[in-house]
Amino acid sequence: MVDIKLFSGQNSRYLAEKIAANYGQNLSRIDIQKFSDGEIHPVIQESVRGAYVFFIQSTPSPPSNIMELLLMIDAAKRASAGYITAVIPYFGYARQDRKDQPRVPISAKLIANLLEAAGANRVMTMDFHADQIQGFFDIPVDHLRSEAVFMPYLEKYDLSNTIFAAPDVGGVKRARKYAKVFNTPLVICDKQRIKPNEVAEMTVIGEVEGKDVIIVDDLADTAGTLCRAADVLKEKGALNVIAICTHPVLSGKAYENIENSQLSKLIVTDTIPLTKESEKITVLESGRLFARAIRNTHEHKSIAALYLEDL
Repeated sequence: MVDIKLFSGQNSRYLAEKIAANYGQNLSRIDIQKFSDGEIHPVIQESVRGAYVFFIQSTPSPPSNIMELLLMIDAAKRASAGYITAVIPYFGYARQDRKDQPRVPISAKLIANLLEAAGANRVMTMDFHADQIQGFFDIPVDHLRSEAVFMPYLEKYDLSNTIFAAPDVGGVKRARKYAKVFNTPLVICDKQRIKPNEVAEMTVIGEVEGKDVIIVDDLADTAGTLCRAADVLKEKGALNVIAICTHPVLSGKAYENIENSQLSKLIVTDTIPLTKESEKITVLESGRLFARAIRNTHEHKSIAALYLEDL
């Protein structure tokens, strides 16, 4: 079988090590240097000729994370790698996935174009902000689902008095999966924004009085939406409010917002490293899921079957 090489970018080294450990081999060697002006200069330290190469790198801000990934891919392509997969646990710039007003970019499409131009043959990620982003690529995309991480965790608890909530209309499909699997009701928090990261008004659609509520979302940036939803749900009579969120972007005053909110707990995955610890935040590992997906890709097995089995 063709050799497999697992490489890590600087931002995701902590996660790449977990993936490699679950896969059963060490990370391959790459030296990522910088010139004095910040220009990134990756040097692959071993042969990748003809190999299956996987570059593991989430792409939150700063943009240098994306640039580093593109340069690593280009280096492998020019070194005659056989097949290159960009493993992007958190796919940055995914929130700009459509032209919803005049003279704005479709940034998710631009990033897709850049990855293909750099030489990626495949992309693997978890929980795109919007499913249609898969259509921006003309190469295969393995779109893993965080349900395979969160649901086994939730199954350990008594959810007989629990209902699930979508923090906005766009998240209904995601939250409905949980409500269906755990056979619980679903409520919707309908929000109106006045500008990015700022919620003007929120209304709860459904009954939450006397219930424990789990909010389901794909990412938390300033955590404004989650915290506002928790406050409104408590006002409507919810007993306890927790949130599960795949990607802990947590920028700006996010940690302060969470600490001062009605949220009793925020459960996230490790696609992005936390910048500080919080008693309210629980981190679940995704390394095993990515390792299994990488193995199935290398062995030409189904990815869909992998996460469906975990559900």
